[in-house]
Amino acid sequence: MHIDNARELKAQLLAGSIRSAAVAQPQGVASVGISVLGRGADGPRYGLAVRYSGSRGEALAGSARELTTSAAQAELDIREIGLVQALTAPTEPGTWAPEALQRKVRPLHPGLSIAQRDVTAGTLGGFVTIEGSDGLYVLSNNHVLANSDQAALEDPVLQPGPFDGGKAGDRVARLARAVHLDAGGGNTVDAAIALLEDVTDASGVDLTYPVGRLTGWADPDDEVDVEKVGRTTGWTKGRISAIELDDVAVQYPVGVVSFDGQIEVTGASGAFSAGGDSGSLVYRPDTREAVGLLFAGSERGGDNGAGLTFCNPIGLVLNALGATLVV
Repeated sequence: MHIDNARELKAQLLAGSIRSAAVAQPQGVASVGISVLGRGADGPRYGLAVRYSGSRGEALAGSARELTTSAAQAELDIREIGLVQALTAPTEPGTWAPEALQRKVRPLHPGLSIAQRDVTAGTLGGFVTIEGSDGLYVLSNNHVLANSDQAALEDPVLQPGPFDGGKAGDRVARLARAVHLDAGGGNTVDAAIALLEDVTDASGVDLTYPVGRLTGWADPDDEVDVEKVGRTTGWTKGRISAIELDDVAVQYPVGVVSFDGQIEVTGASGAFSAGGDSGSLVYRPDTREAVGLLFAGSERGGDNGAGLTFCNPIGLVLNALGATLVV
């Protein structure tokens, strides 16, 4: 199916009562997007992706089957995924091993344990700059650096995060900017930045990932291999399995928040992520381009019974923060 046809089916499905039902039954999951089915002789193949749990999700899945013609049934990708949660912490030797990423490490580098003082632990995704500021900032999620909107600007950010033993003396940055999480829905990113202390430019940090330094960022529109390095599961590999997912309902400590336009990643062997990996930068190893900011995961629905991982498109993250990725 051409991507435009998949988008048309998605729009028809969303034109029903999905959003009003989401407000009435926030405990259900009923997300719809574009499934990335692989590459054929004529280019990428797409379908309609439906991710669900609960009665509201079952109704959505039924509507998708009714809407899709018999000829297109093979391109309908429906998965029951259970609860989707924000991935702050509740673990191959080396720099990218979980046990190494959970320690106090200087200079800072991507993948390390980090968090606001009242959060357990998340992941340092990368480094950004802000126009008009001479400082260097760490990039992660709102729920990692800003405690899901409960932190105040200038609050301390610790490395490692408190769950991994971070104390007041391990402060490396202060919260500078966070994109508000709207409980009413329509969110596109869970993102925040913190201004580094005692580090004025990129010479004071380590910019390498397992593939070396990134070259930039790109919007994904195909089934591509991706990687990430995160505090809990370390260096993992996967592939983009869906894009433009709308109404992804995520359970936070402060309640359910839904997101539109998200990227879904399926692990190459087991789960791509786990609690504590929130904030990881997801990138293409072939081009070394960032594609997403990891923020949530499902209980199930992926290959081998593992859950799925959800990411904010990195372009939306950078635009929302007014930031430029340091590469």
